[in-house]
Amino acid sequence: MRKFNSDFMIGAATAAHQVEGNNVNSDFWTMEHVPDSMYKEPSLDAVDHYNKFKNDIQLLVDAGLNTYRFSIEWSRVEPTKGNFDKNEINHYRKVLDFCHENHVTPIVTLHHFSSPKWLISEGGWESESTIEFFGNYCRYVVSELGDLIPYICTINEANMGKQIAKIMKRMTGVKENNASTDTENNVEVQVGLNVDMRAKMEKYYRALGEAFGMDPRNIQTFLSPRTENGERIVMECHKKARNVIKEVAPSIKVGITLSLYDHQALPGGEQFVEKEQHEDFLNYLPYLEGDDFLGVQNYSRKIHGPEGVVKPSKNTRLTKMGYEFYPEALGNVLRFVSKHWDKPMIVTENGISTDYDEERVEFIEIALTGVHQCLEEGINVIGYTYWSLLDNFEWQLGYAQTFGLIAVDRSTQTRYPKESLSFLGEIKKSGV
Repeated sequence: MRKFNSDFMIGAATAAHQVEGNNVNSDFWTMEHVPDSMYKEPSLDAVDHYNKFKNDIQLLVDAGLNTYRFSIEWSRVEPTKGNFDKNEINHYRKVLDFCHENHVTPIVTLHHFSSPKWLISEGGWESESTIEFFGNYCRYVVSELGDLIPYICTINEANMGKQIAKIMKRMTGVKENNASTDTENNVEVQVGLNVDMRAKMEKYYRALGEAFGMDPRNIQTFLSPRTENGERIVMECHKKARNVIKEVAPSIKVGITLSLYDHQALPGGEQFVEKEQHEDFLNYLPYLEGDDFLGVQNYSRKIHGPEGVVKPSKNTRLTKMGYEFYPEALGNVLRFVSKHWDKPMIVTENGISTDYDEERVEFIEIALTGVHQCLEEGINVIGYTYWSLLDNFEWQLGYAQTFGLIAVDRSTQTRYPKESLSFLGEIKKSGV
């Protein structure tokens, strides 16, 4: 592989709820613990990154990496509406300080799927009031920590609600793009969202209604299928956050992250590719005009034929998550985005769940070869953070999925760095 310039950021990413443990005030904690939960298991202590962050970041540093993307947990910082916890903001200050002490560039995400439980009870991500609530939270975080944060991703995968809405249409038999509703080997979701909910749905939502104190039909978490108005609210939250950040700490580079597939067309499938590219990306561009960078997140591709999405054949190489092993997708997505976006891009997520670390090494090598080719073509990519630093809690799928560069024995919380961590570090250390 060709060498990356020394100023190119290479590292790994995590999300607070997936690694910290005991996020007891979040909506996910509630959803994990209600009777008949759709979650395979609760997050509980997760991998105790809340207490072990120095150890984990040190492993990243020792491998030769220089960038760490992580999220601040809103439900910790504002556990009840309007009440901010000084101890929790000081915790994240310690994380940022440790990054800087070790010459690690922190990329902070302000919202990564999980929300305060109280926000959902107030109407969640279909409520106009969420725009102001999110702005208030962002103002507090940036006022307290802004001098330590060079990059902020306001919202992780802001387009995920629309993608889930399309999946749910397929699951309920409503065809999208005339595609098959067969859910075997479903590759519609890139990471961590098992949407085969039908068996326990009724009991689950009844329990959620009791837990949130509201009609279960009105529960709108960030990952609920979203209406067009909900789409607007999410993007208005992004704009509100960007405005607040630029007012309080104008030196911070602000962006958002989007989940983007490599859409490919077989003959007759071109119209479906154009439709999906518009819905996944182009539709959001008007909201991003004031952004400084874009976070690109990619795990695989979708192939579209005359009838819509083509199901992988039984001979297709699949990851542990059940979607196609296709690391070449990342370079293709960066090229597509660059046709419509001339500001910097950071690959904020890209990775593979596998039980075989040599397969992870292969994935990283091919994916980063694609990134380097994009750089040679003049595409403005400034960093890459692999998903994920640690094997962690993959939402509804629990702990069985293994994306991490570091394995964790959760019975002892012992860390076991994998060869892939060293491999990624060597790529960084070989930079010119």
